[in-house]
Amino acid sequence: VQLVESGGGVVQAGGSLRLSCVASGFTFDDYAIGWFRQAPGKEREGVSCISSSDGSTYYVDSVKGRFTISSDNVKNTVYLQMNSLKPEDTAVYYCARLRYCHSHLDYFADYWGRGTQVTVSS
Repeated sequence: VQLVESGGGVVQAGGSLRLSCVASGFTFDDYAIGWFRQAPGKEREGVSCISSSDGSTYYVDSVKGRFTISSDNVKNTVYLQMNSLKPEDTAVYYCARLRYCHSHLDYFADYWGRGTQVTVSS
């Protein structure tokens, strides 16, 4: 199982970034994919997830209306479109394989990518 994130970078507040998570080594349609983030000195936070089978999604309240998760089942890739970025969105963003897309993302995660840094300047 392998998950590889990309798309991080430095952006000014109000800007946008699109993160990608390319998955391999398992049957993509049988799992969900989640995005997590961890800022320095803070606990890891589940941001969003999507079920590859039915497209159902979850967003943490702090990103609702600004972030959109989507899935390309042909490319085995999940995207996180992040708009109206705020300095408090600064973190390392990780994708993970989930058994289910659920508000308690951590509980259902079993494989993780290495992360991509997102920095939002004020």
